[in-house]
Amino acid sequence: MRIHVAEHPLIAHKLTALRDRNTDSPTFRRLSDELVTLLAYEATRDVRVSPLEVQTPVSPARGVRLAAPKPLVVPILRAGLGMLDGMVRLLPTAEVGFLGMVRDEGTLVASTYATRLPDDISDRQCYVLDPMLATGGTLIAAIRLLAARGARDVTAICLLAAPEGIAKLDQELAGHPIPVTVVTAAVDDHLNEHGYIVPGLGDAGDRLYGVV
Repeated sequence: MRIHVAEHPLIAHKLTALRDRNTDSPTFRRLSDELVTLLAYEATRDVRVSPLEVQTPVSPARGVRLAAPKPLVVPILRAGLGMLDGMVRLLPTAEVGFLGMVRDEGTLVASTYATRLPDDISDRQCYVLDPMLATGGTLIAAIRLLAARGARDVTAICLLAAPEGIAKLDQELAGHPIPVTVVTAAVDDHLNEHGYIVPGLGDAGDRLYGVV
């Protein structure tokens, strides 16, 4: 497993505004969208491409295009939906699947309540969108599900991560048959007794869409 912390002044600036409890939901959604696009740039450095020659107005030119099969973007509902537009803006030809997962606030164990994925994801590069890598349970379950369906490798894009979640991911995915990368804007201090990242930014789903 590889962890990449995307250090950039614009990323730090937008993350600071997201952390601010006075940032309202519309602004939070906009900033999340912008931040994900910046993180997606880092996350897609290893996206597969194939050579392509095109004709410019002057002469032939060698370039590349995204290779088949297309990448698959998988937001984890509901908070991951707030990251989707920012990701597909950078990868407009990618296909999109959805995973509905919920964490039991007592046991902190994640369970899947909905799965909407293409019939065949064999040999796909998958990009999982999950705002908070806290305890790691949700992301571990998502990665295992995608791997079982034939994913080639998995990159998770998270706004924030906690050291405990990273350690859990590393432990649970040791010896895993496919490579896993986590791209995040920052690794925070720790988890509190409720499994929330500290200092964090609160519940990403509630701040995106309101308390339901």
